[in-house]
Amino acid sequence: VQLQASGGGLVQAGASLRLSCSASGRYGMGWFRQAAGKEREFVAGISWSGDSTLYTDSVKGRFTISRDNSKNTVYLQMNSLKPEDTAVYYCAAGAYSTLSHAYAYWGQGTLVTVSS
Repeated sequence: VQLQASGGGLVQAGASLRLSCSASGRYGMGWFRQAAGKEREFVAGISWSGDSTLYTDSVKGRFTISRDNSKNTVYLQMNSLKPEDTAVYYCAAGAYSTLSHAYAYWGQGTLVTVSS
């Protein structure tokens, strides 16, 4: 399974970005992020059907994960971005979970930088 994430960039606080991740296969999908000097953390997850989603508390109400299985693509819509959202964002495929070890496949990261 090859994962390809895209959509990162440099934005000001309050702006929006949409990350995309192309992936084939019937997997739950997740987005994780790792800020400089910090451990990787779960951001959002979505089941294969798209009926169920998970979010870490700090992004609830601001980020939305979705998927279009006809396009083999998962999205992370990020609104009201804050400087603390600055990180390398990774998409992952595997079980529907908040736990990184539940995901067997990982894409390369895409950098999101939010300036104040």
